[in-house]
Amino acid sequence: MFVLYAFLVTIGILFIDLIYIKTFQLENYKLKNQIIKTKNLDFAFGNKTPLIFTMRIKRLLFIDFLIKFVIFLLIFGLIPLFWVNLLLTVLLFIISPYYVFLSFIFASPIENFIKKRYIKRAKRKLESMSCKKIAITGSFGKTSTKNILYQILKVEFDVCATPKSFNTPMGICKTILEDLKDTDDFFIVEFGARQTGDIKFLADMVGVDFGIITPIGNCHLQTFGSLKNIENTKYELCENTKELVVFNGKSKSTKKLYDKFKNKKYLVCENGSFAYAKDIVSNENGSKFTLVLNNSEFCCCTKLLGKSNIDNIVVASTMAYLLGENILSIIKGISNLHQIAHRLELIKGEFVTVIDDSYNSNIEGFKQALDVLSGFKGRKIVVSPGIIELGAEQFKINFLAGEMVGKVADVFIIMNETNKKALSEGASKVKDIYFANSREEQSHILKDILKQGDIVLFENDFPDNIK
Repeated sequence: MFVLYAFLVTIGILFIDLIYIKTFQLENYKLKNQIIKTKNLDFAFGNKTPLIFTMRIKRLLFIDFLIKFVIFLLIFGLIPLFWVNLLLTVLLFIISPYYVFLSFIFASPIENFIKKRYIKRAKRKLESMSCKKIAITGSFGKTSTKNILYQILKVEFDVCATPKSFNTPMGICKTILEDLKDTDDFFIVEFGARQTGDIKFLADMVGVDFGIITPIGNCHLQTFGSLKNIENTKYELCENTKELVVFNGKSKSTKKLYDKFKNKKYLVCENGSFAYAKDIVSNENGSKFTLVLNNSEFCCCTKLLGKSNIDNIVVASTMAYLLGENILSIIKGISNLHQIAHRLELIKGEFVTVIDDSYNSNIEGFKQALDVLSGFKGRKIVVSPGIIELGAEQFKINFLAGEMVGKVADVFIIMNETNKKALSEGASKVKDIYFANSREEQSHILKDILKQGDIVLFENDFPDNIK
């Protein structure tokens, strides 16, 4: 009978453990971060970002179950006293988050073995294929540039690209093993990084032929420590690219890397550079511009919004041109570009218009989104939690974001507590400011205040592990 009791109690506590394990997943399995979250009882409650039951999570849950089941078997089997069993069960329930650490430690050798084997399989497959590998890194615009380049190259070539924001070793390996085909001419991959050495690791894994450096700035300062460390990490792509690198010159840091790099390179997005856009005209239906590419001019139109997206188009068009795509195919690709989900995505309704920029998470993107919003007619509403992972610059940059909102918006709904003070102080000129700690609160506020013809900008979104 005690075996059944042990099983039922273990299953019950395991359901509670899902909250702790979800927090662990959102913290990218960083043990130090999880310890801090546990110490502060700061767990990922909410349904914005559900727990994804990957194989890694399933293995972690299985080990967690085994540890607790064995403990309860010993307790119920060796101690016949009910009140002692109850007291020990309550105690184990209270300290259950710390058993997740123990499960993680037991699982780590298994995970490391699986990871190395997975990477080895992906590298072996890539080495057997003739496709050219194009890697993209930077602080801003990586995913958008990747998606635009994919759509332009698809006009003439067979192309595979990492989906969504897949930019970690396991995400890239998954794409290589499941999606990359022998007939593909190009493989476009996005490289993410949170610390020095990450880009070099990914470049060694993929074997990069062509590189793209997007604008670089103060992103993930909390883990990198300084802008210089960010620059050095992004430069790892340049050092590990075989043929050439295209640099988006819209940031000082990217231009610094361009000057530093001595191999074949192209600077774009600056007037007079190899490629840039001029005569840009934008409205709620999209943008028109002149693409200057290798001293020739071409009229282009696109459904995409924002000057940053025009720059991303210039970068992608340059790479496609250097890869041998016909200019007419490039222009056709630009005209057929579809909006990128959650990145300045325009959603027109009969009652209101929504600009969904909820996957943006940097001050430059914030500014670009507000520039787009300013071009619309109607009452302007901004919904945002601000920006995170900025270290000592957190308050200053979010105060600046609030000031920018104050110049454009009529209504500001500030989400979550993290940047509430900085955003509200910066946005003091906004007539109406509201605060919401959940999507439910946000929905109620919008339901109460929305009027016909309003424009609502959703700028950035926090997962459940950020309050």
